[in-house]
Amino acid sequence: MDFQNEMKALYRDILSSYLQTPNETVLYEGQKLSRKSLENNISPEDIVSIHKEVIEEIHQDIPKEVLQSLDFLLEMMISYGLALGEHQMLKSKQIELNSEIEIASNVQQNLLGTAVPSLKSLDIGAISIPAKKMSGDYYHFVQDENDRISIAVADVIGKGIPAAMCMSMIKYAMDSLPESRKTPDYVLENLNNVVEQNVDPSMFITMFFGIYDSADGSFCYSSAGHEPGFYYNAKEDKFSDIDGKGLVLGVDRHRKYKQYEKHLEIGDLVVLLTDGVTECRTEEGFIEREQIIDLIRKYMHLPAQEVVHSIYKELEKLQDFQLRDDFTLIILKRLV
Repeated sequence: MDFQNEMKALYRDILSSYLQTPNETVLYEGQKLSRKSLENNISPEDIVSIHKEVIEEIHQDIPKEVLQSLDFLLEMMISYGLALGEHQMLKSKQIELNSEIEIASNVQQNLLGTAVPSLKSLDIGAISIPAKKMSGDYYHFVQDENDRISIAVADVIGKGIPAAMCMSMIKYAMDSLPESRKTPDYVLENLNNVVEQNVDPSMFITMFFGIYDSADGSFCYSSAGHEPGFYYNAKEDKFSDIDGKGLVLGVDRHRKYKQYEKHLEIGDLVVLLTDGVTECRTEEGFIEREQIIDLIRKYMHLPAQEVVHSIYKELEKLQDFQLRDDFTLIILKRLV
């Protein structure tokens, strides 16, 4: 006798006992039977079908309407069982996907991780917060033996795992460039060629690459369609845009990039960011760049790392603590 027939016999005994003497003990027996039926893959509609057969055997005079209602319930349970199975399958896949994304996120952090350089003449603050598990933003520092600091900030126009994979490709393409040739314009031209050949045409990457030379306070840079940063002139107490022009990476492999230069005096600031900062949205719409400048002014008496952290907290609060885009903010302040 297969389990379904065995279950029908057990079900008949338990139901008969309960109809004669309703109590917790009999209900507990029913609960144990339900667990056993689950272990043996007995579906909800099978249980309803067994219940109908058993109740007809126990009581011959059941009203037709009650039996019809059980037929209706049976059809409901068939649909319910199909929907439940589909839901459980999707839930299982979602758990598996979340686990894979968590692993990919950890791998990304390890691959793209960078240490903030320590330099007596320059105070550096950096913060990068992904809107989701995987980030489409990227920043990287390299300090050479002559205390020249290379700074890369990039943003993939796109999100999720494809964006994160692009960032990894960019990082390793940069690492493969010869140290002696890493001028901002050269770096962007080479990366542009890599992106154009290897990235889907629907995806583009904006990037800012700059080099600060502690020997003379010079800051040279190039931009590939990246969000303009800010330059603060301490002597004039004035902010201006760092707006190097250049096409986003991946559109035209023959594109040349222009190199710009600023000279930082003591107290001057360079502020680099992604559009997750400038496109913070509130109920009134996007914040203005002047609002960001006001926040920088509010905190720029603090160490650079505290400045970027404080600005992030203010903008996070403005968005009800829900980032809508990856957020990256870097501040460089010349000390001596």
